[in-house]
Amino acid sequence: MGQFNKAEEIYEVLFDQTTDENDKAPIYNQLGRIKDKQGKHLEALTYYEKSLPIYQKTLASNHPDLAHLYNNIGEVYYSMGDYSKALASHEKALSIRQQSLPSNHSDLGVSYNNIGLVYYSMSDYSKALSSHEAALAIRQQSLPSNHPDLGLSYSNIGLVYYNMGDYPKALLSHEKAIAIKQQSLPSIHPSLGNSYNNVGLVYYSMGDYSKALASHEKALAIRQQSLASNHSDLGMSFNNIGLVYYNMGDYAKALSFHEMALAIRQQSLASNNPDLGSSHNNIGLVYYSMGDHPKALASHENALTIRQKSLPSNHPDLGSSHNNIGLVHYNMGDYPKALASHEKALAIRQQSLPSDHPDLGMSYNNIGLVYYNMGDYPKALSSHGKALAIRLQSLPSNHPDLGTSYNNIGLVYYSMVDYPKALASHEKALEMKQQSLPSIHPSLGNSYNNIGLVYYSMGDYPKALASHEKALAIRQQSLPSDHSDLGMSYNNIGLVYYSMGDHPKALASHENALTIRQKSLPSNHPDLGMSYNNIGLVHDSMADYPKALLSHEKALAIRQHSLPSNHPDVGASYNNIGVLYENMSDYAKAHSFYGRAVQIAQQALPSNHPTIQQWRKNLENIKKKL
Repeated sequence: MGQFNKAEEIYEVLFDQTTDENDKAPIYNQLGRIKDKQGKHLEALTYYEKSLPIYQKTLASNHPDLAHLYNNIGEVYYSMGDYSKALASHEKALSIRQQSLPSNHSDLGVSYNNIGLVYYSMSDYSKALSSHEAALAIRQQSLPSNHPDLGLSYSNIGLVYYNMGDYPKALLSHEKAIAIKQQSLPSIHPSLGNSYNNVGLVYYSMGDYSKALASHEKALAIRQQSLASNHSDLGMSFNNIGLVYYNMGDYAKALSFHEMALAIRQQSLASNNPDLGSSHNNIGLVYYSMGDHPKALASHENALTIRQKSLPSNHPDLGSSHNNIGLVHYNMGDYPKALASHEKALAIRQQSLPSDHPDLGMSYNNIGLVYYNMGDYPKALSSHGKALAIRLQSLPSNHPDLGTSYNNIGLVYYSMVDYPKALASHEKALEMKQQSLPSIHPSLGNSYNNIGLVYYSMGDYPKALASHEKALAIRQQSLPSDHSDLGMSYNNIGLVYYSMGDHPKALASHENALTIRQKSLPSNHPDLGMSYNNIGLVHDSMADYPKALLSHEKALAIRQHSLPSNHPDVGASYNNIGVLYENMSDYAKAHSFYGRAVQIAQQALPSNHPTIQQWRKNLENIKKKL
């Protein structure tokens, strides 16, 4: 920056010594360039605008210097984000150069390149590609084959293909850029770091995380040698490496890199720069995946605050922040706050995105999940139906998100006791997933599990068992041996065997479920209570009342710790212990436990609920035995 200040001093002296107004135009132009390099874009524009009328008066309308000035003005408008004015200026520069220069002159390549950059920033990728290809064609004719500007053109073409989703062509372009830059630039030149960064982004989007990581690490190594320790490009590299580790499931490393990115960005960027919002957002995603919901919430709220200051009120990133906050509230069980956040996300996305954009589908999906957990099944079904409709329009026919929508619709129908529709939805979800996912992907296990639950509720125990065994087989291959989903599969298989009257197999399955849950869950987790409850039911059916009583008492103790005092599962434990005491002919204790079960049911369930009717019946019957 010091060299620009020195240059500015020299040109100001020259300006003071110049008396002819016409001779001041080149000095205005140079001062404008200096101000632009200093990041003082408005001052740069002021100098250029002083130079322009002098050039227009003293130069021919097609003079190359006039084109150069329009080019400079275009670059300032581009840096200010005024793309319409930038485009108009660069097109004027191009028009003059086409009239005054040979068709293969390198300045024509500069104009096409800059027009391509503007179209790229306007997201008009077809025109951007056309412009960058025109720049490349001229540069191939006018420059040596290893000239850095050729590498720049390939880089820009690669970025366009990347944003068009054509990753193979993007990768090819970026690799050509690297090959040229390696011949013409020092090995630690920042431009090589940029190219390795771009290759990493492509591999990341292709899901090849190992190659993405290798590329981003090369970019980081170059940037660490060639840039200041707080340069924003280092923050970018740390951020991108963090994203790769996040998608590889290595959350500890992801968190470390995102925190390094944040630290650099806090030193090098304004406090309301959107990149700071991105860092807080990414840290929030990591904490969310680690199950640390309070820290996730704090990070996402920081991201939202920054984005609200730095972005338009309908910017999609604001929608993403509200969406992520909604997910955290959802997982914390705060459904009203989750719903409010997801509705804000939806409102922003409706303003800023096309009506069939996948992010709108995501919002409707998340709203559906909240309504489902609030027990409002009609609204849940409506939301999931909207999500599915958008996804059918915007995604390939075998995209996993379609499977997710069918799965969620199936869960709603299941809870509405519409088992045929639930089964049809889950089978459709399974079909979609089989087309798009590996055969042992955990999501396939989830679909088989859900199909098993439907068959179980329909009383078709052989099909239920077959489905749950498929789910278990997939989960055994794809998940750690103590993963809670394995516990779920053993639990569900145990329920089927119990209903089929095969008590030894039911007991073995529930004990397997308990063993896994003891390893993977907190000691007072409700699922442990469920396992003890189910083991108690099996022992009861096998007439082993002491073991049954011990299991049900453990279930009750866990449920009293982990659930509200009027939760139906607490009532179920009281009722089950009452059944045991009745079977053991201790009618007074049975009466006490049945009475407590009914009290809880009256607080927690509708008066016509089948469960409360059964528990009341148990209480009335035991009174007759006293």
